[in-house]
Amino acid sequence: MSSVPITQRHRGRLNWRDVGVLYGRELRAALREKTIVLNSLLIPVFLYPLLLWAGFSGFTYVMGQTEGFVCRAAISGWPAAHPKLRLNLEHDDKVTLVEPADHERAKQQIKTGQLDALLEFLPASGAKAALPGNFEARITYDSTRERSEEAHKRLSGAVERYRQDWVKREGRKRGIDAAGWQGFVISLQNVASQKQMGAFILGLIGPIMFVVMVAVGCFYPAVDCIAGERERNTWETLMSTSASRLSVVTAKYLYVASLGGLAGILNLLAIAVTLRPVLAPLLGRAGGIFDYTISPGALPVAAVGALLLAGFVAVGMMIFASFARTFKEGQAMITPFYMLTIVPVVFLEVPGIKFTLPLACVPIANVTMMVREALSGVFHWPQIIVAVASSLLVIALCLRFATFLLQFEDVVLGSFNGSFNKFIQRRLHKNRRPQPSL
Repeated sequence: MSSVPITQRHRGRLNWRDVGVLYGRELRAALREKTIVLNSLLIPVFLYPLLLWAGFSGFTYVMGQTEGFVCRAAISGWPAAHPKLRLNLEHDDKVTLVEPADHERAKQQIKTGQLDALLEFLPASGAKAALPGNFEARITYDSTRERSEEAHKRLSGAVERYRQDWVKREGRKRGIDAAGWQGFVISLQNVASQKQMGAFILGLIGPIMFVVMVAVGCFYPAVDCIAGERERNTWETLMSTSASRLSVVTAKYLYVASLGGLAGILNLLAIAVTLRPVLAPLLGRAGGIFDYTISPGALPVAAVGALLLAGFVAVGMMIFASFARTFKEGQAMITPFYMLTIVPVVFLEVPGIKFTLPLACVPIANVTMMVREALSGVFHWPQIIVAVASSLLVIALCLRFATFLLQFEDVVLGSFNGSFNKFIQRRLHKNRRPQPSL
């Protein structure tokens, strides 16, 4: 069947009463569908805390395993003037001293994993030799091996601690106090409050999960309400009801946007509730100095951002899914658009990006930055207004294009044999084809 436009009489007018009835039907059907409930409601609530907990727990476990092992180190050229240094290393319960070997053989053993590090004490050269008992320490290790890297840190730390104590003793012998030989010290003062630090961390973690969850919340409803309807052979029955096709598609769009927006809001609430309980035990003292309380003014901005993002993602996914005849085809057609929605968020994770007016006009990125700054307690209202206006404009243009698709019988009924790209190519080819002369 060719792409033949449908007349206004067949397309019908928008009836909000029919939209409400169909919208309720779609929601009830979604609540009975396990896949939609799992991906649109449960995953946004539980996936973020689970991933955060699993990630930090795994990191803590690996760090614990690394810190717990005993490194094997070979030491050559013990400095005779520093017996205490040798005594410190011999009594270090996390370092096992093995028989020293020549440099080349030790390097080979480090590469094969038989040895973790080689510590060589060399005589001081040049002006450094003027200080009695001075020496140089050279550590050979393999930075690609975790054990060798940890052995390097432990050996260098032990030598550095002894060096500091030794320099202090030598300074006192010469009548120089610590302030005299140290020269200058660096003191740090963080002017950010605990709440600002928590908001900063929340602003880094929250937005990317927010966009992903909104897209996931729209994905399965968008596929199911069109491609799934056709696969169940109920699409033609729905189209034959008294409701106009415009009312049917509007109800489905509001249904997909609602679940996507709900997924985003639930995700933000899950972030706000679980961030401190998850991070505080894992980060110990560091996690306790952050205040993850969200500003009350951020909640309305985040809710608006979730609805705007869901409105754009829903209409985009439904446009691509409208050419699918099976659920599997719908997943394949929507996946490129789904991946495209995540790309802008990856670039926004780069430090130093500011929420400027030009960025406020970029779809997805503008809403993400709006939510990110709101979670951080920063509200740039001119940019927020531009972001909301530009998002509504993009949604309106997409809805206008969706209305254009409703003019074609084969697209509405799912009999068009091709994808969205193929449809556009056919339309462009048809418009460019010269008309026959009379």
